[in-house]
Amino acid sequence: MSDWPAGRVISVRIGEVAPLGPDKVASAFIKRAVAARVAVGEFGLEGDSQADHRVHGGFDKAVYCYAEESYALWRESHPMHAAIWGPGAVGENLTTTGLSEQTLCIGDVLRIGNAILQVTEPRQPCFKFALRFGDKLLPRAMIRNGLSGWYCRVREDGTIGQGDAITVLERPHPDWPVRRMAALFHAKDVDAATMEAFHRLRERL
Repeated sequence: MSDWPAGRVISVRIGEVAPLGPDKVASAFIKRAVAARVAVGEFGLEGDSQADHRVHGGFDKAVYCYAEESYALWRESHPMHAAIWGPGAVGENLTTTGLSEQTLCIGDVLRIGNAILQVTEPRQPCFKFALRFGDKLLPRAMIRNGLSGWYCRVREDGTIGQGDAITVLERPHPDWPVRRMAALFHAKDVDAATMEAFHRLRERL
């Protein structure tokens, strides 16, 4: 569809579990850029690791994507971390351009390189985001600004590389932009109709 967004991969990143922060918490938050094409399958990018599979990784969180455009907003709102804001700063696998939490919807089917991915949910920030920056206020800031990024499952294995186009092939849930679900996750009061719509969405994903 002509009104669906289109994007591009500007960085592909993988990481190994290593100590993070002053307490040396096990985490694969720090991810390095990969110049070569990377195989992607059911549980994510080849060579990428997660320390806690209860909350990161797995089938529905195989690949974490983040909009490069969001980093300019972070630099503006949190200039004390200006040296860090940039591709890989929030631990993403794919840094993208041309897409956002407003323009992508839950359930969108994406072609990236020769792989097919599907958007599943926004990222819910945890304490490791704070450890990465040495700033305990950042997780709450991500909740407020909605710059969560989005997780994807892998529908068809393939390879992904820097510069690959990102094309939306299907949009089964146009009423559910990623930011709407992110706001719902942290809302204090949710009306019954919205909750019913949310449960129907999850059943169909």
